[in-house]
Amino acid sequence: MLSLTLSAGRKDGLKVLCLGAHCDDIEIGCGGTILRLAKERAIAELKWIVFTSNPERAEEAKKSAESFLATVSKKEVEIMSFRDSFLFNSAAEVKITFEEIKKGFDPDVVFTHSSRDLHQDHSLLSRFTWNTFRSHLILEYEIPKYDGDMGAPNFFVKLEKEQVDQKATNLIEHYKSQAGKHWFDRELFSGLARIRGMECAHAFAEAFYVKKIST
Repeated sequence: MLSLTLSAGRKDGLKVLCLGAHCDDIEIGCGGTILRLAKERAIAELKWIVFTSNPERAEEAKKSAESFLATVSKKEVEIMSFRDSFLFNSAAEVKITFEEIKKGFDPDVVFTHSSRDLHQDHSLLSRFTWNTFRSHLILEYEIPKYDGDMGAPNFFVKLEKEQVDQKATNLIEHYKSQAGKHWFDRELFSGLARIRGMECAHAFAEAFYVKKIST
């Protein structure tokens, strides 16, 4: 297995863009990776953007993002209020939002939903990410859910148990509104990390899809 290091051309670290359709997507998809990069002081600047929310979930999302980004000095968290599960009805506005993001931020790496994801909100964001940031490194994260669309990712970020535990703890602590869902628990978050770790000969990992990469 070939090992690559996420690094930037500048000494102060990476400019990172995290995109999520729903308030807990970024944390579930790449929360462990963000914790690792933050611990390694590999983040120079980070934008965390969530597209759908309601007042209750927006408040949860802000507190959750802060817990993941506690050691990142330059950061911006934006929680938008598009309607959950109906993002495609606002596709034109979402596309305009993407263009505005690009005008003000040139990331080294973009974390977004997988194009294989069957959720309509997720797939729309993935499509617009590729339309807008086609010259950037894009890591598509995975969201475990009822749809049964888990696949075989080809890019792995190794994690330590501390990061896996912190990710699960942050999610459970901040998203009380999701507590009743049958899949939203520590065992699932840790279990998936263990499986992806096994696949890359490590204890734990988060996995991503990469379509294009160059050195």
